[in-house]
Amino acid sequence: MINSKLPKMWYGGDYNPEQWDAPTMEEDMRMFKLAEIDIATVNVFSWAKIQPSEETYDFSELDRILDKLQQNNVAVCLATATGAHPAWMAKRHPDVTRVDYEGRKRRFGGRHNSCPNSPAYRKYSALIAEKLAERYHNYPGLVIWHVSNEYGGYCYCDNCAEAFRDWAKARYGTIEALNEAWYTAFWGHTFYDWDEIVPPNALSEEWAGNRTNFQSISLDYRRFQSDSLLECYKLEADAIRKHSKDVPITTNLMGTYPELDYFKWAKELDVVSWDNYPSIDTPVSFTAMTHSLMRGLKSGQPFMLMEQTPSQQNWQPYNSLKRPGVMRLWSYQAVAHGADTVMFFQLRRSIGACEKYHGAVIEHVGHEHTRVFRECAELGRELVQLGDTLLDSRVEAKAAIVYDWENRWAVELSSGPSVALKYVDEVHKYYDALFSQNIATDMISVEESLDKYDLVIAPVMYMIKPGFAEKVEQFVERGGTFVTTFFSGIVNENDIVTVGGYPGKLRKVLGIWAEEIDALLPSQSNQIVVTKENGALLGSYSCGILCDLIHAEGAEVIAEYGSDFYKGMPALTVNKFGQGNAWYVASSPDGEFLKAFVSELCREKGIEPLLQPTAGVEVTERSKDGKSYLFVLNHNAEDATVQLGDKPMRDLLNGGERSGAVVLKGKDLLILER
Repeated sequence: MINSKLPKMWYGGDYNPEQWDAPTMEEDMRMFKLAEIDIATVNVFSWAKIQPSEETYDFSELDRILDKLQQNNVAVCLATATGAHPAWMAKRHPDVTRVDYEGRKRRFGGRHNSCPNSPAYRKYSALIAEKLAERYHNYPGLVIWHVSNEYGGYCYCDNCAEAFRDWAKARYGTIEALNEAWYTAFWGHTFYDWDEIVPPNALSEEWAGNRTNFQSISLDYRRFQSDSLLECYKLEADAIRKHSKDVPITTNLMGTYPELDYFKWAKELDVVSWDNYPSIDTPVSFTAMTHSLMRGLKSGQPFMLMEQTPSQQNWQPYNSLKRPGVMRLWSYQAVAHGADTVMFFQLRRSIGACEKYHGAVIEHVGHEHTRVFRECAELGRELVQLGDTLLDSRVEAKAAIVYDWENRWAVELSSGPSVALKYVDEVHKYYDALFSQNIATDMISVEESLDKYDLVIAPVMYMIKPGFAEKVEQFVERGGTFVTTFFSGIVNENDIVTVGGYPGKLRKVLGIWAEEIDALLPSQSNQIVVTKENGALLGSYSCGILCDLIHAEGAEVIAEYGSDFYKGMPALTVNKFGQGNAWYVASSPDGEFLKAFVSELCREKGIEPLLQPTAGVEVTERSKDGKSYLFVLNHNAEDATVQLGDKPMRDLLNGGERSGAVVLKGKDLLILER
């Protein structure tokens, strides 16, 4: 359990009292009590304060901050301060700063500007983490360690080049094996010595927009950089563990952030935490999908909502306010999908630099008489009321969507067939179809066991890693329903095409052969015409982006293309394989098709919606100890009528029981025990 030292849903967020004087912090403590704030993340960007020079450490201000928090019963998420290195370090150790994608050597500045393979950075970041752990491991208010902050960004310096060669040696063993894996016979790129290998960037193999001459090299560089940053995290975590044996350690992730393989990272985190910053127009289902993905990183364990804004952000083109009720609604959306904390960036607004207009619980006016503070205080009181009721409860799902960062890299690095193909967007289409029908859905890795699921969907599974096809075959043979789509089964883990016909290793279970792939212009579309009656699916639907021209090899043709020279060719097939079915969707269909399609699949598998759908109303469920907790969230601005069914359920926020037709106000929600 995340919250074992503070047995309620943690409520608080990032706090930077080093930017303020003592009277301001005293006033903050008063306001924290009003808002029921019980945890503060401190020391995130204090490296320069704590270590003013190479040989000197000064913990006096941090001591004062921690003492004040302890006196006011505010628990601490203690960061290692390594989110940004000090200026003296960049001056004395120039290898610390990165070389960017264009080959330019960075100076001191910014935030993510530390080379992950810099010996100096690795030395000093691990050292300060250890000194903090040695000093504060017995601090009574410490509930979790927070390493660095929002890891990300790549480096292309000489240290990274040398480390990349070492990484490649470890992966491939011999230069001959590397040449085969990278297909370097193309364009005469054969390497004869390891030191001939250089990072793929704008000076070598790549150019803007994820375009590259050698996908295998670029794919491995992304793996390498993700691994390099992970090594930095592990160095700090290991240093902390020398002194702090039992307090969990985490770092804050960023949802579908493209540069790091979070499934690999999650294996090294005690707790997954992440920062949720949707725009005002981000689809609600996309945010829900990202919460589900963060929950899926550690096989369904609850996660921390480490950051969100109480009001508005500062880095987007249009930084809209959260409308009244939205902060509360989106906080509970995170909880509904598995969060056991509700935390913000930030608790008090800074008054200078680039985040001074990013929202905070305590605004620049400095008192509690603001709309934002009132909403935060009301939410705080509700979380106190809930106590430990929801803690460590789990989402139970029979449907799952496979998500893979390395597959995403490979799809987006591919030389065609269409720049319009976006992996995350295609995954979201399928999640949205399930979401809109109140079907609980997990987001899982290619390594996850499929045993507990009845329906597994793997959109655009372009890269087939060793063992995945066999896992799918076993799943379908045992009676599972598997769905994959166009542009799947094309390459292996090194982005080398599997010859013998697409979809490669999935060809057997799918019972099809894909001969060609047509790329449609944004102005073009085709049609998926359902020719065999299949429940709610009968009809004609629009499709686009890519169209696979496939032949049935044992699969039953359910729908055909409606136009172009491949009119009448299969567009949707199902193959009976053992006790189950394997479906292939040969194009990117519209939302209407997907809703009808997944509805029919769920009906066939007996997967029931949590409640009958109401437009704009999200329904999820968490369970523990024989009880379940139904979340009903009205994302509409106006009232919505929801059918709860005949069985009475206890209303955890408002008291009493609810059943039958209930009118839910705009941006309001229910948490019901059933």
